[in-house]
Amino acid sequence: MITQTQRTIAIFSVPLVLLSIPFVAMRFTDEVNWSLFDFLIMGFLLFSAAFAVELVLRMEKRIKFRIMYAALILIVLFLIWAELAVGIFGTVFSGN
Repeated sequence: MITQTQRTIAIFSVPLVLLSIPFVAMRFTDEVNWSLFDFLIMGFLLFSAAFAVELVLRMEKRIKFRIMYAALILIVLFLIWAELAVGIFGTVFSGN
């Protein structure tokens, strides 16, 4: 059985791994060009989502609602990410 500490470490390791992908890719190709601001924004989004999922897992006891809330958090994360990257909704925050 996984302990709460192990789960927390695993959840907060995912944003670090995801942020390391563009960081490493920038070393090998010019196709990936992230600025410090890009890393800060994405780090904030990923760690906020990880914190929200961890909070849901700690607070909610019913597995059905845990899955539902975690899925909702991830959907919101992906929609914000897509808007910032390519502008699917056409807001002023959309990427170019």
